Amino acid sequence: MRDIRACRLCAGHLAHGPRPVVQVHPGARILVAAQAPGRKAHESGVPFDDASGERLRRWLGLDRERFYDATLLAIVPMGFCYPGQGESGDRPPRPECAPRWRAPLLASLSRVELTLVIGQYAMGYHLAREKRGLTEAVRDWRRHWPDVVPLPHPSPTNNRWLAKNRWFEAEVVPLLQARVAEVVRRSRG
Repeated sequence: MRDIRACRLCAGHLAHGPRPVVQVHPGARILVAAQAPGRKAHESGVPFDDASGERLRRWLGLDRERFYDATLLAIVPMGFCYPGQGESGDRPPRPECAPRWRAPLLASLSRVELTLVIGQYAMGYHLAREKRGLTEAVRDWRRHWPDVVPLPHPSPTNNRWLAKNRWFEAEVVPLLQARVAEVVRRSRG
């Protein structure tokens, strides 16, 4: 983690400068494989410290305390630093980050029982054979259940997607909450 926090690999490409935002502990049971921190997370240094985080915690059925318990939940985005604002939301994660850090960091998380794959960039890494696009991967969530769950990004910029795909919050979220609760119970035992 010391090396990750000191990383300057893509500093020349980050308008806001490097500030890796990651939450890991070798005992984590749930992995949130996300895209990249947003502006608010960059400012605070806390992952999902924004409206996306509120929605994600609701989807998981976790309060802030549990969500930020690194011994339970690891948050490892594809890019560790805020990539800056794009035309329609944040820019994609920087491509240098995942090849340098992802494999060794994930190897240290040997107790993970549930991986939540959030958004297309994380899906490209964790579900590389999934070629049908995000909506179809999320619609076919049972294919990877109970170890991996593909999710849309919880950002407010995805409100239109959620409105068009109401089945996600009606069908997937309750089962996801039950699965998270099961992992939390086992982590306490």
